[in-house]
Amino acid sequence: MSKTIEQSATALPVTVVDTAAAAAPKKKKPYPFWLGGVAATIAASITHPLDLTKVRLQATGDKRMIESMRKTVRTAGVLGLFDGISGTWLRQMTYSICRFWAYDESKKLIGANEKSPAWKLALAGSMAGGIAGFVGNPGEILMVRMQGDFAKPPEKRLGYKNALDGLFRMIREEGWSSLGRGVGPNVFRAILMNASQLASYDFFKAELLKTKYFEDNIYCHTAASFAAGTVATTVCSPADVLKSRIMSASGAEGRSTLGMIRTSMRNEGAMFMFKGWLPAWTRLQPTTMLIFITLEQLKRLVDYTRGDL
Repeated sequence: MSKTIEQSATALPVTVVDTAAAAAPKKKKPYPFWLGGVAATIAASITHPLDLTKVRLQATGDKRMIESMRKTVRTAGVLGLFDGISGTWLRQMTYSICRFWAYDESKKLIGANEKSPAWKLALAGSMAGGIAGFVGNPGEILMVRMQGDFAKPPEKRLGYKNALDGLFRMIREEGWSSLGRGVGPNVFRAILMNASQLASYDFFKAELLKTKYFEDNIYCHTAASFAAGTVATTVCSPADVLKSRIMSASGAEGRSTLGMIRTSMRNEGAMFMFKGWLPAWTRLQPTTMLIFITLEQLKRLVDYTRGDL
């Protein structure tokens, strides 16, 4: 009898250790840094016609979104709605890869996660936006120029064949300094965008998951990204309008941000800052939703390939 008790007592710690080891959660590896850039490129390709229309509304005299799209189709055909798409790809594969990577790294740096308070997430988003706005500025200029080119009179068109042709021509014809044109408004806009879009998505997603109505699935991702898109459009509109006008300008007229603000205020009043809000929302809303829904699905695909699901 005592021998049996002794054997059971000896075996007990082994059983406890084994159970504890089995219960220990498996630590997830970080997702590839380029995943966000791929998701953004897919989303931007789908919504490119809306982005093209938004830029032309902001940079030209077009007044209405539908009429601007009809004008594009009349002058350049249906494929005209995809003018400058190589510029969009270059921009997303520089700016978006950088911003998603920098956002994750900034959250680590300040000790934030998806459940952190909104101000902490916004700080991480602002840090990411500042870095990505600077890195992605050449791609941003090319995207805006290529999208707005066909809306200009023939004698003022730049005629870039693709993004790389445009990049080499900018350097050759305007010098290396041209790559920094509008970098101030672009960085400012990127700070606003990432502080509002990335941070608000994480915030809304965490808040929705606290309720009994949502689980971590596509319905939660859709609702959180819808809210994030509306916040981001409103916050970014003033900087977005200025960026488009400065980058689409050529020569001396696009070199002064304050000069552009004064001219626009004098000619159009303060509401010029929200010109193109509806097409901006119409473009950014589906883009934001597509980015985050696609990103979440790509994360699941990575988890599946790693055997984490």
